[in-house]
Amino acid sequence: MERYICSCEINMSVKVEFIRLKSYHNISSTGEVEVIGLSDLSHLTGKDILIVEDIIDTGRTMTKALKLLKEYSPNTVQCASLLLKRTDKSCGYVPEFIGFSCPDEFVLGYGLDYNEFFRDLPHIGIINEEGIKHFAV
Repeated sequence: MERYICSCEINMSVKVEFIRLKSYHNISSTGEVEVIGLSDLSHLTGKDILIVEDIIDTGRTMTKALKLLKEYSPNTVQCASLLLKRTDKSCGYVPEFIGFSCPDEFVLGYGLDYNEFFRDLPHIGIINEEGIKHFAV
């Protein structure tokens, strides 16, 4: 999706790309990052990239994604995340822009899912043990 933004002070072309990074099975991280989406990232060379993320949990997925993106020599890469989880398991990565911090619980809703369920909730909540068992794959 590409469009041209024009205002009194800013004239720029904006291109929006979507990729999906998957690193969880049920409530556990697999330790691997699966990239679903763009097969060719070479057009990112010399571009300014803003990653819009739903949640930074341990930061490992974003760290791996940033390493992957930097292989294509973008001009800049920054991240904006709706949520940053307060956890002792963090690798230390902190995005440039943060909406809210959240407790070290498995959160869902408002775009966040548990095995593809609950993404459409109009709020963010914490799944309980019964829900985890019922919707496990």
